[in-house]
Amino acid sequence: MIRLLACLLLLALPAKAEEIVLGLSRDEVAITATFEGSEFLIFGAIKRDGRSEAEGDLGVIVTVAGPDEPVVVRKKDRRLGIWVNTDAVEVDVAPTFYAVATNRPLQEILTFTEDLNTRISTQRAIRSVGATVDNAERFTQALIRIRARQGLYQRLPTGVLVEEETLFRTLIPLPANLTEGDYRAEIYLTRGKQIVDVYTTTIPVKKVGLERWLYNLAHDQPFLYGLMSLAIAIFSGWAAAAAFTVFRR
Repeated sequence: MIRLLACLLLLALPAKAEEIVLGLSRDEVAITATFEGSEFLIFGAIKRDGRSEAEGDLGVIVTVAGPDEPVVVRKKDRRLGIWVNTDAVEVDVAPTFYAVATNRPLQEILTFTEDLNTRISTQRAIRSVGATVDNAERFTQALIRIRARQGLYQRLPTGVLVEEETLFRTLIPLPANLTEGDYRAEIYLTRGKQIVDVYTTTIPVKKVGLERWLYNLAHDQPFLYGLMSLAIAIFSGWAAAAAFTVFRR
């Protein structure tokens, strides 16, 4: 009886005026020993209820977030001619990779309150609970600058191409220094700066081949990995010395 009532209640709810239908260019990203970065294509369409007319400007936001991890951000000052750490803030949650692509600048398609609730912007995705407000703001911006230079944090204000307010696609650049794990892709559809639909999926990023074998060896058998590294170093030194002796002759 309870299940029947629940089904009737769901049927009575109004259908969404607009929904996201998503596609991905690949199911996973493989990191090999020669991995130098890649690109990830996210595309889709907006499914509409023919009986409804959408109001407000259309906004499409695509975010791709890597695994979260805590990180310590330090500030350096010059003291007596030497650069030393003078202050530090521990950031409780920071994605190892974060890209935000939109069809227009974020502030034009999303309200401040919606961003505060959903944590879409890069600054909101980073959380530092224990720090003071001023410190959290300054050190968060510093972390964003550092990782943006490394290609790990990206803002693509016109990175989403929307055709006839129905089809959309975006290309997310992936740097070579990706962290292994599950990456979360979220697509937000907005009207009048309010979110009307959200689609979430997961993209596995993992090491394969020689990279995976070396990673497992280093973590599962560190002693054997150390011996192998030492042997390679000794052989490389001997080979270089032998080559130098031959060239001298």
